[in-house]
Amino acid sequence: MIAETVCSAVAAAGLGIAVVTAYRKRYLAAARIAAYALVPLGLVMTGIVEWVADTAFSPTAWAGFAVLGGAWALLATTRAVERRRGGTRKERRAAARAAHSEAVAPAASAPSLGQSARPASGPASRPASAPRTNGASDDFSDIEAILKKHGI
Repeated sequence: MIAETVCSAVAAAGLGIAVVTAYRKRYLAAARIAAYALVPLGLVMTGIVEWVADTAFSPTAWAGFAVLGGAWALLATTRAVERRRGGTRKERRAAARAAHSEAVAPAASAPSLGQSARPASGPASRPASAPRTNGASDDFSDIEAILKKHGI
C-alpha cells in the first residue's frame, strides 16, 4: 500500500514538473518528463508494484532466490571442474581412444611423408663438435651439441 502511494506521488510530482517545463516553452523536454512520470503510475495500475513489494518482504521469496543462487553456483562449479578435467567423461574416453590408436602405430604415416619432410641425418647436418654415433642416439647428440653451443 505504501509503495503504491509513493509511486503515485512521484508520478504526480513528475507531471507537475512537466507542466512547468511546458510553460517555459520547452515542449520536447516536457513531453519526455511526462513520459518518465507516467511509468510509475502505469506500474501501480498493472499491479507490478504490489507484486514486487510482496516479493521484497517475503521470506519465502528470499529463500527461493537463495536456492536459485545455490543452483547457479553448483552448475558453475561443475562446469569449471569439467573444463579442468578436459571435458565430459564421454569426451575423455574418445580422447583416450585417439591417443591409444596413435600409440599403437606412431610411425605409420612416416613413409607417406617422403624424403623432403624427413630431417637430414648425414654428416653435413651434424655439427662438427658432436660425436658420431649410430642409431637412436643421433638425435640426442644433436641436442647435446646445441646445448654445448649455448653453454648449457
